[in-house]
Amino acid sequence: MRGSVPGDPFLADCPARLTVELIADKWTAVVLYGLSQGPVRHGELIELIGGISRKVLTQTLRRLQAHGLIRRHAYAEVPPRVEYELTPLGATLIDPIHMLTEWARENGDAVLDALGANPVAPGD
Repeated sequence: MRGSVPGDPFLADCPARLTVELIADKWTAVVLYGLSQGPVRHGELIELIGGISRKVLTQTLRRLQAHGLIRRHAYAEVPPRVEYELTPLGATLIDPIHMLTEWARENGDAVLDALGANPVAPGD
């Protein structure tokens, strides 16, 4: 086992670990990718993503906004209109997300085959 050194992403206080934990969330990459083509409204994201509840989408958007990855813009209109878009920082994640998507396309069947051959027992 190796020892931890300052700046090690496995240390609890390392910014890299915080980023990995943020990106590892079930919906983060999907939401960021959904915003990659430009500003989108909440309802449009629900339709685009599929399978995400309004509550979870709202929580995910708030977390991404707090971390500086997206921007929320509320227009002074009646009825109210709110759009979300990537910040320049958030846009830097689109290429890595695209790479992971391509990896999943190329290797998804192999992962499913391995999962079928090695089922995980409850409690593991």
